[in-house]
Amino acid sequence: MTRNKGNTKFSKYETEIKALENVRSMKISTGNNVTVDNIFFLVGFQISQKCRFFLFALLLVVYNVTICGNLLIITLVSSNKNLHTPMYFFISQLSISDILLISDIAPNLLHVLLNNGAAISFINCMTQLYFFSTAEASECLLLAVMSYDRYVAICNPLHYISIMTGMLCVKLVIIFWILTFFISFIYIILFSRLIFCGPNIIDHLYCDLLPLKEISCSDTFPIKLNMYLLSIPFVVIPNLIIVISYVSIVRVVLRIPSNISRQKAFSTCSSHLIVVAIFYLTIFTIYIFPTKGHKSNVNKILSLLYTVCTPLVNPIIYCFRNRDIKKSFLEMIQKNV
Repeated sequence: MTRNKGNTKFSKYETEIKALENVRSMKISTGNNVTVDNIFFLVGFQISQKCRFFLFALLLVVYNVTICGNLLIITLVSSNKNLHTPMYFFISQLSISDILLISDIAPNLLHVLLNNGAAISFINCMTQLYFFSTAEASECLLLAVMSYDRYVAICNPLHYISIMTGMLCVKLVIIFWILTFFISFIYIILFSRLIFCGPNIIDHLYCDLLPLKEISCSDTFPIKLNMYLLSIPFVVIPNLIIVISYVSIVRVVLRIPSNISRQKAFSTCSSHLIVVAIFYLTIFTIYIFPTKGHKSNVNKILSLLYTVCTPLVNPIIYCFRNRDIKKSFLEMIQKNV
């Protein structure tokens, strides 16, 4: 089988490439479907062994801290009646999304770092991509509805209770999760129809949209078209809601005569704004802005920012910048001491 010139930089993975090609040729000779029986090889970071072990240890710590931090928020919100408000309900749902995201990426990434690259089957690759897409899409929708919640609380406080009812919040969350799981499933079906001619070397840390498109030898125009179409409900509309909400919030807050009241109003939005900024800045850097000039390791580090670092940063921001959560945490400790 001929090898593309673009894969010469993977010469040190010659053994893995040959193994993948041998497995694939055996599958083809038995008459099985070429795409479904594909096996991919995730390259990971092309760095020294000491650096890889350091990243492995760091990622392991980050993974455990992230899981514990997000579980803590979910526990506090569900057990403390003072936190049974729309804002904290959405924060707990954001924590669920973060747990889903990092649990989908981190375990296999640890394996890739420890072994200096690792093979992954087509089914496992599509499964990873499915839950990755679901978690990212749900976070986009949750961040948008959280900004609307802040808009109603600041711009229309007298009607906040009647607008942001508990039933409405539950319905929105259920719709969000069903929508993201369903749309992600359709998206994976489209990706599963791509043909991969081999060698299936993915120069990335996990199965992601762009690296899979790059190694496919079939027409990816339908995938690109669907990416643009799906970006409307999951990226464009949520961003519009966030921008419009905060423009309205800023206008209302600036009209408040008291500086103390202004600071208090802005402080209720600061945590959410920081999370939104980190999330969308990394997303846009990878998927929206041109990245052809970036080195592969730079793109991998940027990918780590929103798949590993963002789920870690979210609970830290909400725990350390939120008095109610800190108070609930201290009360929980006092009860258990």
